[in-house]
Amino acid sequence: MAIAQSWAPRLTHPPADRDTVLQTVALTKTYRMGEVDVHALRGVDLALQEGEFMVLLGVSGSGKSTLLNILGGLDVPTSGRVYYRGGELTGASEAELTRYRRYHVGFVFQFYNLVPSLTARENVALVTEIVPDPFEPEEVLELVGLGDRLDHFPAQLSGGEQQRVAIARAVAKRPDILLCDEPTGALDYATGKLVLAAIDLVNRELGTTTAVITHNAPIASIADRVITLGDGRVVHEQRNPVKASAGGLQW
Repeated sequence: MAIAQSWAPRLTHPPADRDTVLQTVALTKTYRMGEVDVHALRGVDLALQEGEFMVLLGVSGSGKSTLLNILGGLDVPTSGRVYYRGGELTGASEAELTRYRRYHVGFVFQFYNLVPSLTARENVALVTEIVPDPFEPEEVLELVGLGDRLDHFPAQLSGGEQQRVAIARAVAKRPDILLCDEPTGALDYATGKLVLAAIDLVNRELGTTTAVITHNAPIASIADRVITLGDGRVVHEQRNPVKASAGGLQW
């Protein structure tokens, strides 16, 4: 089966600099709930740099997941602009957004979404069969520490192991961007650290531009840069002069 061409932008906009992978300009998102307008995002300006590990930090309802979904092409803004490598995502057709998600973005969610009847290797292979230049499933499973669990089914794996299979699946297609939505939210403390270590390793070893959203403030110390959201706005930004190791985290 022929593989469709990756998404190519038709409209261009100068990125913040040549290393900018994703950029938002005055981004807003408003949901209508009955008679009430809920403002999830209120004018967010953000730039995600090549190879960067960014943490988006904030309490529930601060707009983190909404922002991540828009960056990943899973949702569209009410107003404002989103640019991927200088090409405008805003206003792209559904077919174009599908190609953008398929070829350029890897997703990791709080819940693993593995197919129960498939082994770890087979779950990863689901992705490698639809992109032109994937990693081998065995290669990425080895990278996240599951080289000896290739033929285990999800029911035979712990929660942390299942999440690491999900990470391997997300990076197997060689995405430009890895977007992680509360990847440790369903895990205990010790297991969560192993999962964060796997995400950090992917960022360092493969150079994958990575954004992780969390409400857990200590996790921010492993990032290059931390963006704090509150009430749909960027309320604080900082760069960590020294990144902590995932193994040393405490919360």
